[in-house]
Parts: sequence; C-alpha cells; structure tokens
Amino acid sequence: MAERRRTRSLRGRITLVSTAIVAVTLVVGAVVFALVLRGVLLEEVHTALERDLEQIETELDTGNGVSGLDTDDDEVLVQITDASGALLAGSEALDGRLLSVDGDDAQVVRVPGEDTDYLAAAEEHDDTTVIAGRSLENVDEAVATVGVLLAGAVPLLTGIVALLTWIVVGRALAPVERMRREVDAVTANNLDRRIIDPGRADEIGRLARTMNSMLDRLDDSQRAQRQFVSDASHELRSPLASLRQYAEVAQSHPDRVNLDDLSEAVLDEGARLERLVSGMLLLARVTERRAAATGTAVDLDDLMLAEARRLRDTMALTIDSTAVGPARVHGDQNLLGQVVRNLVDNAAQHASGRVSLSLGTVDGQALLVVEDDGHGVPPGERDRVFERFVRLDESRARASGGTGLGLAIVRESVQAHGGTVQIVDSSLGGARFEVRLPAVDEA
Repeated sequence: MAERRRTRSLRGRITLVSTAIVAVTLVVGAVVFALVLRGVLLEEVHTALERDLEQIETELDTGNGVSGLDTDDDEVLVQITDASGALLAGSEALDGRLLSVDGDDAQVVRVPGEDTDYLAAAEEHDDTTVIAGRSLENVDEAVATVGVLLAGAVPLLTGIVALLTWIVVGRALAPVERMRREVDAVTANNLDRRIIDPGRADEIGRLARTMNSMLDRLDDSQRAQRQFVSDASHELRSPLASLRQYAEVAQSHPDRVNLDDLSEAVLDEGARLERLVSGMLLLARVTERRAAATGTAVDLDDLMLAEARRLRDTMALTIDSTAVGPARVHGDQNLLGQVVRNLVDNAAQHASGRVSLSLGTVDGQALLVVEDDGHGVPPGERDRVFERFVRLDESRARASGGTGLGLAIVRESVQAHGGTVQIVDSSLGGARFEVRLPAVDEA
C-alpha cells in the first residue's frame, strides 16, 4: 500500500480526492433530499387528514353520518366509537377491527392483518371519538422511486465527475510533464537548452519562466567555472614553466646557472604560485558561504588605520588617513581585512605619490573610500577590473607580484556582506574605490 501511495501520480490523487468529495456530497444530498421529500409528502397527507376530520365532525353535527366519505376507499380510514368504545361506524378496510390512536397528534399506525401504514389522528366530538387515517402507500412509493433514481444517478454523476476531472487535470498537467521531460534532457553538456515558454500568465507560464531563469543561472555559473579553471590553468602554467625552464637549464648547463640564481628563481616563482593558490582558495571560501550571516561586529576604522601604518612603514608614499572616522559593520573580520588590504595595495601600486583613505557612516551604511593620484581606471574598464585574472597593465602587475585576483576578492567579499563596490573619478586625479556596507546600529 505504501508503495502504491508513493507511485500514484498527482493526476490520480487529484481525481481520487475530487471524486471522493463529490461522491460524499451527492450521497449526503440524496439522503437529505429523500428525507425532505418524505417530510413534504407527509405534511400533505397530514393536511388532507385534518380536512377529513373536519368534514366528519361537520357531517356528525348535521346528522348525516359519514356519507360524505367513501368508506370503501382503501386509501382512507374512518372510525367512530361511542363513549364505551363500541364501534358506531367504520371503513370497510377495518372490517370491524378497532384502531387505537394515543394522544392528539397524528401518528403512523397499521391496520391489523394489513401491510400498509396509515397516518391517523383522533378527535373527541361530543360523546364520540372520531379517528381518521390516510394511507402512506403513495408516499412510500414516491420516496422509493426517488431513492432508486438517486441510487442510479449518484454513481453515474460520480463516474462523470471522475472522468472529467481525469481529463481536465491531465490536460492541465500536460505542460508540466513536457517541462519535466525537457529539463530531464538537460545535462552539463547542453545547459544552453531552454524550456518552451507557453506565454501564459498563469502558474504554468510562471513555472516555465522560473525554470528557464534557473537554467540561465546554472549556465552562467558553469561558464564562470570553466572560465575560472581555464584562467587559473593559464596563470599556474606560467610560473611552473619558468621553474621547469630554470631547472632544465641548470641541469643541462650547470656552468650558466649558479645555485644562487636557481634559488632566487625558485623562491620568486614559488611565492607567485603561493599567492595564486591563496587567492583562489580565498575566492572559493567567499563564494561558498555567506560571511555576513556568521560574522561578528567589526570596526572598519581599526582595519584601515592598521593598513595606513603598514603603508607608511613600507612605502615612500604620502598616506592621508585623517578622514577615517568610526564605522562598524557585521561580518567576517578576516575577509573585511583582506578587502581593505587589497584596495590599499592596489592604490599604492598605481599611485604617483599619494593615497587617501576615508571612512564614515552615510544613510545607515558604512562608506569606505580608497583613492590615489595615479592614472585612474578608464570608464569602460571599471566593471571588468573586478573580474578574475584581469590586469589592465599586464607587465606592471606581474612585476609587482599581482595575480589579477585582488579586486575580484574585494567584489566577492563585499557582495557576501550585502554591500557594493564601485570605481569613480578621484579628486586626486586617479581612481576612487567606494565600498558601501550595512552599518551596525550602535543603539
């Protein structure tokens, strides 16, 4: 049974449930209808019975007996008894037998020896007791006929509802089944395939557009991964090839490459490999988890002032940090520190002689600014510089040890914290990097 429940289709479940609801509704409706019909018919018989009693009493008052009623009619019962209970007059259907009716309300009685029920009522008139009755045979036959008709109509209507539900649900779910087959045919090798959009504004149309949007994201993600692997392979190939070249030359011509030269080459290229691998691992870590959801309160001003001191100690540049004010955000301190360091190092590499740092809170956001007096970034390249392994000045980036991952790490980390980063023109003449992050409410 459990296996059958698991494998029953949605179409079958909807048909079964709707048919069951309709069947129960029809059965209850049929029973109620039969009861109401019987009540209406009994009310009509009761009305006729009251008329019979009035007529009998009227004729007794005029001394005409019960001549106005057909005592031979099996549908009508009349019985008149005196105070002692002796029969004065009665219908032939009674054949001298006496009916007993208790109380003033009409009640269902049966004539001894007969199979027909009667609705009978008694009235006291002078010194006599008048009992009149009406046969319920027609009522029973009418209710029975209606019951037979309903017994045939209910299964028929239930079957029609089940069939129509099966057809309608099948047609409604046909686009869903077609989408399932289309999505099932999508693999890693053909993520460019899309579901046919029916162009409708209902749930089916929205489902098709949602699934196409999902396939777009998967396709973009796979393309980005392939591009990342390709770029990473290219970047890693260069230092490895350089190491191999030095090793081959040292092996083939030991007189041309001394130990100091070989050691220096190995150390330089090894450091370059280490930076590449560290950058790629950091990017993967930022992409795989949401730092802002698991972080703590971080004082950005502490991070920026620490980077300013580092630059003053290591580089012959003018570092202006007077505009660094207090600002606190929620996130991963290590990642945010990497963001500040990458921006500061990028500005130092491209500055002619001056780097300016500023920090403050604007409209509930921490605004972090790093700018330099270098050549700046052309407007057409300001989005591309945040892509992985992109270097606008290839020779200068390699000479300074750049991997092309620094600004990509900045963008991924800032977005993981719910912020934005952009490049605009600087008043110093170079590039101005603006990072906006949700600030922590000190209150």
